Amino acid sequence: MKKLLAVCTMLCCFLVSSVAYAGDLIVIITPSHDNPFFKSEAVGAEAKAKELGYETLSLVHDDDANKQNELFDTAIARGAKAIILDNAGADASIAPIQRAKEAGIPSFLIDREINKNGIAVAQIVSNNYQGAKLGGEEFVKLMGEKGNYVELVGKESDTNAGIRSQGYHDVIDQYPDLKMVARQSANWSQTEAYEKMESIIQANPDIKGVICGNDTMAMGAMAALKAAGKGDVIVVGFDGSNDVRDSILAGDIKATVLQPAYRIAQMAVEQADTFLKKGSTGLPEKQLMDCVLINSKNAKRLETFALK
Repeated sequence: MKKLLAVCTMLCCFLVSSVAYAGDLIVIITPSHDNPFFKSEAVGAEAKAKELGYETLSLVHDDDANKQNELFDTAIARGAKAIILDNAGADASIAPIQRAKEAGIPSFLIDREINKNGIAVAQIVSNNYQGAKLGGEEFVKLMGEKGNYVELVGKESDTNAGIRSQGYHDVIDQYPDLKMVARQSANWSQTEAYEKMESIIQANPDIKGVICGNDTMAMGAMAALKAAGKGDVIVVGFDGSNDVRDSILAGDIKATVLQPAYRIAQMAVEQADTFLKKGSTGLPEKQLMDCVLINSKNAKRLETFALK
């Protein structure tokens, strides 16, 4: 009987230990899942974390820095082992990441960088400048190196918005016959892009092309153009979403630039796991992933922000 009790005690201790490990929590914080790009990040991170034996908590900050602060407080209160973050502002995110670090919780950034090094363990982002140059080159080619065009940029506080715009212009501005007649922020939003394009079309009925900082804005722009009977206007996006893939295959949007959101999110979780087990990822904090041009030639291979 004593032996049986001893065995049961050992078994219970083993089970408690196993449950404690299985209960290690990774918190995933991204912008709204209404955008398929951010949803892909969350899904990818969740899948990899569960595969590695972690529990997950997926939260959304809606690009609101105050809400992001509250979500970090939640992660700290829940005793998270690590945070995977697509942040709500290059400057506004520094304080909560520092706060988590001081609480012993490492942060692993995806998609967007912050304006400080040494407080996040990793910042894994697409090479937005390289990708934007690819998109810009394709746009110039599609435009035949001339004509009036519009640029829709993302959220002004987002580092990626500026980097992509710079990459576009470093290519497009070399062609004097390409004239930008309007440049407006649509805050990464399909609805805002539709509304902004409606106004822009009225003021500039002769536009030949629209280059967008992301795919959701490209979808909004294309919808507004088609509603105005201008479905032949050249539209180029950035992200590599399934929606834009389908639009390309239908002959509407002409191109986008794929950034591998799903894979980047999984890399962040893998590095978090390595860091928690070894105290180091063995990799530099800043890590860039190259982007890929998507057009009618390879769009069929695109699936959930990855090429088959």
